[in-house]
Amino acid sequence: MSKFVIEGGRKLRGSIEPQGAKNEALQVICATLLTPDEVRINNIPDISDVSNLIKLLSNLGVESNRNSDGSFTFKAASVDPSYLDTPEYYEQSASLRGSVMVVGPMLARYGKASLPKPGGDKIGRRRMDTHFAGFSKLGASFTYDPGNYVYNVTSKNLTGSYIHLDEASLTGTANIIMAAVLAKGRTVIYNAACEPYVQQLCRMLVRMGASIGGIGSNLLTIDGVSELHGCEHSVLPDMIEAGSFIGMAAMTGSELTIRNVSYDNLGIIPDSFRRLGIELERKDDDIYIPAQDSYEIETYIDGSIMIISDAIWPGLTPDLLSVFLVTATQARGSVLIHQKMFESRLFFVDKLIDMGAQIILCDPHRAAIIGHDRKIKLRGTTMISPDIRAGVALLIAAMSAEGTSVIHNIEQIDRGYQQIDRRLNSIGADIKRMDE
Repeated sequence: MSKFVIEGGRKLRGSIEPQGAKNEALQVICATLLTPDEVRINNIPDISDVSNLIKLLSNLGVESNRNSDGSFTFKAASVDPSYLDTPEYYEQSASLRGSVMVVGPMLARYGKASLPKPGGDKIGRRRMDTHFAGFSKLGASFTYDPGNYVYNVTSKNLTGSYIHLDEASLTGTANIIMAAVLAKGRTVIYNAACEPYVQQLCRMLVRMGASIGGIGSNLLTIDGVSELHGCEHSVLPDMIEAGSFIGMAAMTGSELTIRNVSYDNLGIIPDSFRRLGIELERKDDDIYIPAQDSYEIETYIDGSIMIISDAIWPGLTPDLLSVFLVTATQARGSVLIHQKMFESRLFFVDKLIDMGAQIILCDPHRAAIIGHDRKIKLRGTTMISPDIRAGVALLIAAMSAEGTSVIHNIEQIDRGYQQIDRRLNSIGADIKRMDE
């Protein structure tokens, strides 16, 4: 176990580049199970969630090699499906949320898959029904063992079908796509998630020989093929990390350039930060944020308080609401943060209140923030990181605070952010990683 000790009040300077996108990497790594040929994936982030998924695939029999440039090659020519029935697999899979996306490829290529209740952030209910309802529509038989919390699916031959998802689940959509590309006939998925992560997965599968229409929309048409082949794929920059750096620059009053962000794939994120009053400028594929003494939250045209809420893509990603919330604490004005998707994601605000933030937690989904306008700085304190995104929000708060802060359980942050302390220290932060 480790902790961060942060000396607050330091200005950042220079430039920083986002890592590869965590959510995309987990999907495309699992997609390598669909072919016996070699697949090369570039820009994979060096984070614990990804490392643990690669270990899981290695135990399944996938050959993986890290190249000197940070890319990986994968070759799933000798996969052992029986590993899915072992206690070791259950232990590995149960500790990693991304393991859920092993199911679609294994079902498609080997006709069976098992999954214990997956791990990940404790941010509220994250049901699996969408995944397995989709597999059932493709002809798979599904059973659930409630005593051991294990999901099982089997199928001799998947067959294309019309699937209207009950929710536009990102991982559910990805999983069903990966099952459908090797199914016999046509699959139509309506109300599909269409985030850039899913678009990237689809484009990679097309390069492998899949037939997918409607990429980028919520209506996908997949004509199954008999086999897929190898390809090369590059993971997008992580939009969540890019957004975190925008909030970090604003909170610390720093001038910062965020380089190579794939701006066209950021969607509504830049304009959402502008609604908080943060100045940012696109320069080619970079974002430049000038140092600002203050930033003022917009109101609606009639003068009523701004509401920032999450939504399915192309709406605002829920993974950034924690960053928007903490950034608003030093703005001028008030805002209501409405986290619609997960009922436990805002509970970290008690730590910010301890630091002096003016926040009213209205209910599990809504928090009202009254900004200090930098007239009252947050105070350093000791806290525990409850999940990846809240952990980074607390890190941003600590970097802007007066005095010293300590964040325990930083393994949660390491799950999603690559060497974040070293990278931030290189642009002026003062963060020490220490053993407990």
